[in-house]
Amino acid sequence: MAGRPTSPLGDEIVARIHRLAAISEAADNLTRIFLTGEHRAAADLIMNWMVEAGMSARLDAIGNVCGRYEGEHPGLPCLMLGSHYDTVRDAGKWDGPLGLITAISCVAELNRRGRRLPFAIEVIGFADEEGVRFASTLLGSRAVAGTFDERVLSTRDAAGISMREALVQFGLDPDHIGAAARVRDELLGYVEVHIEQGPVLEARNLAVGVVSAIAGATRLAARLTGMAGHAGTVPMALRRDALAGAAECISLIEQLCREDDGGLLGTVGYIQAAPGATNVIPGQAHFTIDMRAPTDERRNRSVAEMVRRIEAVAKRRNLELQLDVTHENRTVPCAPWLKTQLAEAVAAEGYSAFELPSGAGHDGMAMVDVTDVAMLFVRCRGGISHHPDEHVEASDADAGARVLLRLIENFRARQP
Repeated sequence: MAGRPTSPLGDEIVARIHRLAAISEAADNLTRIFLTGEHRAAADLIMNWMVEAGMSARLDAIGNVCGRYEGEHPGLPCLMLGSHYDTVRDAGKWDGPLGLITAISCVAELNRRGRRLPFAIEVIGFADEEGVRFASTLLGSRAVAGTFDERVLSTRDAAGISMREALVQFGLDPDHIGAAARVRDELLGYVEVHIEQGPVLEARNLAVGVVSAIAGATRLAARLTGMAGHAGTVPMALRRDALAGAAECISLIEQLCREDDGGLLGTVGYIQAAPGATNVIPGQAHFTIDMRAPTDERRNRSVAEMVRRIEAVAKRRNLELQLDVTHENRTVPCAPWLKTQLAEAVAAEGYSAFELPSGAGHDGMAMVDVTDVAMLFVRCRGGISHHPDEHVEASDADAGARVLLRLIENFRARQP
């Protein structure tokens, strides 16, 4: 993954990635959760970097860090850049912070040159994209997009603290979250640099790639109920084994996705059996399902087929089935006019303008409700993400920064 030598821009990004990663609730791993003390310390550091880069900086009502670099005169519409600064538990350093820090470094470079543009630049660090604390993702970007659902303020974390209470403890006013919302006329577009979180760019020996779309996702919670019984006395033919039924369902989900040649992905990431004893036939099994595809039509059709197959398994095994949709996000295509400009910047920096979809969710899924969106992926080692081994080579971080800076300097607003 070695590339051309890094510029000072790339070196600065890498140094700041490591410095931000030092802010964690645990000494032996990186964990930075929404509305915690570590979250506040990170916000303060990011705002300092924004000010050093020539921006004004503030926290909005949900805890997003917002920086603004004025254009040729104050008050112009802005090109918005950024990513999130919260993490999953035991996280990698690059998911989220790469896009935020890269954007700050690009603005700092413009400021060093004394260059102002015919539009403003706003850099935003979204406060909660991962949804770890309150199990509700994209909170920061939904607030900016004006789609924040205030009902989530009553949700509670594992310690019983409500989101409303946590916001107050953080020094924010939950009754003014609506003030974080932007209107379409203020924004020219939203562009995010992000690690790929997959192996495609590495397999093609490419430092960067232009994202075509952010895949939609449907998540379901399944519960199969049978009959618990003694492992040594109930004949196999008479059993109503909920865990065995769940195992068959999971195999069918994998088979359905392997049969598909259009990018369908299915994951069962959690399973629990009850009563959970070695010598007891499981009478109940709970499991989760995550289904993703590049288009909503394909995903919806596949989810319907998956449900049909699971229902057939439950009926044949004499199991009761409860299946609930817990999360649904539509597919978000990246705006063609923004993709074109990104591809031009990639090519101008000497790279192949390769397009690929994002299977992971991003803040652009919320931002599309208020402006056009685009994304630039940066190669990550082994495609590993949400893990301490997550890594980006300095030369690739530099490539992403140079592409973003070129995009900014040559940006053309969409014509009405």
